Order: sequence, then C-alpha cells, then structure tokens
Amino acid sequence: MKKFTLLTILLMLTALVASACAAGGAPECTDPIGCVEIGADEPIRLAYMLTISGGTAFLGEDSRGGIEIAIDDRGELLGHSIELVGEDSGCSAEGGQTAAQALATDTQIVGIIGSSCSSEATAGLPIISDAGLLMISPSNTAPALTDPEQTWKPGYYRTAHNDLFQGRVAAEFAYNELGARSVATIHDGSPYADQLQQVFATTMEELGGTVTAREAINVGDTDMTAILTQIAAGSPDVLYFPIFTPEGPFIVAQAASIPGLEETILMGSDGLLAENFAPDSGPNAVGSYLSGPYVQGATYDAFLAKWTTKYGGSPPSGFHAFAYDATNILLDAIVKVAQQGEDGSLSIGRQALRDAVSATSGFNGLTGTLTCSEYGDCATGQALGIFEITQAEVDGNFPPAAIWTP
Repeated sequence: MKKFTLLTILLMLTALVASACAAGGAPECTDPIGCVEIGADEPIRLAYMLTISGGTAFLGEDSRGGIEIAIDDRGELLGHSIELVGEDSGCSAEGGQTAAQALATDTQIVGIIGSSCSSEATAGLPIISDAGLLMISPSNTAPALTDPEQTWKPGYYRTAHNDLFQGRVAAEFAYNELGARSVATIHDGSPYADQLQQVFATTMEELGGTVTAREAINVGDTDMTAILTQIAAGSPDVLYFPIFTPEGPFIVAQAASIPGLEETILMGSDGLLAENFAPDSGPNAVGSYLSGPYVQGATYDAFLAKWTTKYGGSPPSGFHAFAYDATNILLDAIVKVAQQGEDGSLSIGRQALRDAVSATSGFNGLTGTLTCSEYGDCATGQALGIFEITQAEVDGNFPPAAIWTP
C-alpha cells in the first residue's frame, strides 16, 4: 500500500478544491480587458451617469425613468436581480469628469447608461473607456462623439440621434416650410450647442439661405438684451438657439422687447424640449418651434402607460424612449456574452460586451430599428420632428404636438 505524506495529501486536496471550483464556480476570465465577476447571489449592477439636479434635471429624470422601466420589464437577468446605481453629472464638463471618475472605481458595474449632455461625455468618456467600461447615451447628440478623428473612444455608443441629422432637419424645415432665407444662431459654448448650430447654419447656406449672425452666450447668463440687439441688426427670418433652460426662456422672453425681432421666428432644439420651457418663456413663446425626438406607435403608447402608472403624468423631456432602448441593448448584450457557472455565478467579459453592443443590428426598439455603426451611432435620425409651441404649452400642457416630420 502506497504511503502519503501530509504534504502530499494537502496538495491533493488543494487540487481537488481548485477542480471543483472550476467545474461549479465562475468560469475562468480570458477577456483581454477583464471581466466583471458576479457571485451566485449578487445582482447585476448597471449605472447611470445623468444630470439629475439644477436647471437640466428634467433631462436626467426623463432618462432615468426610461432605464427603470426597462429594468422593471426584465425583472431579472440570468437568474440575477438588476441593481441600478448612478452619479449626477450636472450637464457640465466638470460634472462629467467627476461622475466618470466615481463610476470607474466601481469594478462591479457592468455598463453605464449616459450621459445626458454632450459636454459630460466629452470630459468623462476617456476615463470610462480607459477603465474598460462601456457607455450608451440616450441623449448625447454632438457629432464629434462618434467621430474617430475627434472625441470618440472605444466603448461609446448612443441611441440618440446624431446632430448631423437634427441640424439638417431643423434647417430644412426653416427653409422649406417656414420660407426662411436668413437665419441667426446662438450657442452656449457647449459641444452640443456649438456643433448643432454649425450643422444648422451650414445646411441653410447649402439650401441657399444666408447666416446673418452666429453669437454665443455663457451658461448662467440672464440678460440677453445686448446679444439680441446685435442679432436684430441683421433682421433674420429665424433665430435658432439650440441651448438649455434657463437660458433659452430668457432669450424668448426678452426677444419680445427688441426692435427688429418682431417678425423673427424663434426656434430651439431638443435641449429645450421640456415641460418648463414654454411656461418659463411666457407669451412670446407662442408661435416658436423646437426640433427634437418624436416617437410614436402602439409599443410607445404602452410605455407611456407604464410611465403614468409608475411616476404619474408625462415624461418631462423627450429622451425616455432612447434610454429604454439603450438599457435593453445593454441587457441583451449581457445575455449574449455572460458565462454562467454551475452555481449561478457570472463572468462578463468587458471586451466581449463591447463587441456584442457593436454588433447590434436590426434591434426593434421604441425609437425605431437600431443598428450600431463602427463608432457607436445606433440611431437612424428618423425619430425626429418639429414641435410648435401654442398657448396650451404656455399654460402648462406638455408635450407639444409634432407638426412636421422629415
């Protein structure tokens, strides 16, 4: 009979335990940028990076609602509950950087839905990408974010439209439907506003119109009379200001008292597609227009019914459906790539997850059929429309009616 030393027995037991763990525990991670390891009784952790305070809180609250409803619809995933954590990114570069740093330190986060504003993503994306995370934005629209020659980083995607679409749609409406032949623009220095007004102005010139002024304000400005007086000197047919509240309503309200702007049509964008825009702008908002997300259909109506049941009323902005689609794309990708141990634990490869989102094709979402490009544009730009502000919106009705779609 063969004799075993105590050391030999210990080595054999260690090998047996390791073998058992390999067979029944989490699979070995071979992903080139690492894995998220989730224990058998642990939740799958998603995160949001949204503006949920201050004057742009409506954007983040709107998207967070879409995320939460998507999670409610799933219930659980691969036998695990779904946990949502998040950071307030404040619709600023500083807020985006701070939020990204906080989220990047949490090694259990599988993926991020965000950010709300393009300025947040511009500052935070390098941190998110370097950490091996992925982020799908429901409302970033700045063209540079999916341009590999500018801001794009691996792991970035968006279900929101690219402003190459929105700027063109707005300009075509102004030129073809409103008969505008001269326009002026105002931006606030943010990547979103500056790039959107550039597309709008360039398209107007391509169509045969002229741009009489391109002006800028600062976030936080309240007195717009000086810049509006400069713009009035050119008597533009349309003033396009793709900015946010509260600055947008100040422009609308104060334009009423500026000589030379009496016949100028005021036009904003999806950053102003919020329930407080018209009431804060006052009577001068009547007859103005907004470009922004336009979603319709039976499945969207069913989503709105869930919103009313869960939160009451209507969503406060226009990107809730895009957040719902972004969350479901992420959850579908997790199902595709997660390796499950016999004990129910999960190993989710970070690069594998990015690859799965990148491969998204023909996804049937609330906002249309989505297919992700090589650099993260997943939307077609078809879920866009032009909205007209009437007295009903000044009195508190929201959302306004879409009066034109491309």
